[in-house]
Amino acid sequence: MRNFKMLLQYEGTRYQGWQKQTSTDNTIQGKLEALLSRMCGQSIEVHGSGRTDAGVHARGQVANAHLDTRMSAEEIQDYMNRYLPEDIAVLSVEEVSLRFHSRLLVKSKTYCYQVINSSLPHVFDRRYVWIVPEKLDVNAMETAAGFLLGTHDFAAFTSAKKGKKSTVRKISEIRIENEGEKLSFYFSGDGFLFHMVRIIMGTLIEVGTGKRNPEEIPGILLSRKRELAGALAPARGLTLMEVRY
Repeated sequence: MRNFKMLLQYEGTRYQGWQKQTSTDNTIQGKLEALLSRMCGQSIEVHGSGRTDAGVHARGQVANAHLDTRMSAEEIQDYMNRYLPEDIAVLSVEEVSLRFHSRLLVKSKTYCYQVINSSLPHVFDRRYVWIVPEKLDVNAMETAAGFLLGTHDFAAFTSAKKGKKSTVRKISEIRIENEGEKLSFYFSGDGFLFHMVRIIMGTLIEVGTGKRNPEEIPGILLSRKRELAGALAPARGLTLMEVRY
């Protein structure tokens, strides 16, 4: 048995997220497992670095799978790209230690959320951005983002049901790049909770449109109450950029 690490990219528009489901085979993990199982002639489990939501994209998703095969890494990559749908691609495959696990060994991740600040439709960008017609105050959003940096309990910024798992995470960077109408928000941290980046984005947009003040952020964090944070931003604007080990 050999362990292979895969670097993947996909457009998540038509998929029900990363995680395989019993109710549908239209997931990224499901497509990968079906293909590798067919290639190896036995059931294969693929582990991803995290579970992207339905409609979320990836430029740097990492996964691994234990395969009983004589094929080289290059041959596996070629096989996968030959038979995968055109909106999923394998950028690289390498053989790694049997102990490597794409989720358990993650040190940090970077996501990017893209917004177009325009009152006009953007036909060719619509699958990858959130189009916000109201004028946005970038300085106010940067001030609000500053309150989120560091280690905090982000219970107010997740849709996950409350349980025993810790909701403490560390955000090391939030960077906003402004290119005309397009705003790119980069989030780097040691891990992100279910819907965390999208809820932060919804909150930052509310700050940017003047619906709330940046100084509200510390109180929202301390409250641990989801209802005090902003709306859930659309999935289509979010892309997993990089996973670091």
